Amino acid sequence: MIDSSIREPLYRELERWRDAGRVARLWLRDDDAIEPTAALERLLAETKNYGIPVTLAVIPALTGAPLAQRLADEAHVSVAVHGWAHHNHAGPDDKKQELGGSRLEETILGELFEGFLKLKDLYPARFLTMLVPPWNRIDKGLIPKLPALGFESLSTYGRVKGEGPLAIVNSHVDLMDWHGTRGGRPMADLIGELVGELRDRFEGSSEPIGVLGHHLVHDAAAWDFLAELFEATAGHPAVEWVSAAALVKDQTSTT
Repeated sequence: MIDSSIREPLYRELERWRDAGRVARLWLRDDDAIEPTAALERLLAETKNYGIPVTLAVIPALTGAPLAQRLADEAHVSVAVHGWAHHNHAGPDDKKQELGGSRLEETILGELFEGFLKLKDLYPARFLTMLVPPWNRIDKGLIPKLPALGFESLSTYGRVKGEGPLAIVNSHVDLMDWHGTRGGRPMADLIGELVGELRDRFEGSSEPIGVLGHHLVHDAAAWDFLAELFEATAGHPAVEWVSAAALVKDQTSTT
């Protein structure tokens, strides 16, 4: 049982939004999908049950027909391009990165184009022309080259800064403690971070709030937070869970 004092700040913030007649926009991204697994089944079931659209960042080099067949009838799922092979090419003292560093630009762009075409072919009804860089990192010099490959949007991590050639739909609340336990972060920390993002939006930012999961490594803490989040927000008059496709369309239609 989750201590009510932990969840209270979220419920209180949502009531503030409702009292003001405001609606917060949230979206869900989940990374590293490759194939059908028990963890994926749980994610699909829970998002479908609560009516939550989810964008799966699929690793092109490692995936194939089994995942495509599993997702074929999941209308609430969209598929984005998660780099190429999710392989780290950075040096031992650098942050992990696949899309950049010392690699040849033409090699990177070639892999991305191959990944784009592969997923577009596998997911004719689910494919989203969105690039999700592994580890949320991409050399800035590559971004202007992405539209020529067919990409219309980019999703990394953190607040959007400035404008570019692509629609940007970022994630902001990461469920996982990558630098510590590598399990789900404490419920209180995640709720506190989400409330902070909501307060920022209430004060004027129009950027949707992205929640980031990695179903393959979710532990009880991560699943518990998602369950709490879905229960608190699904159907709440102050919250709208929006698909990534709709968020991209919203940006491109106003530019």
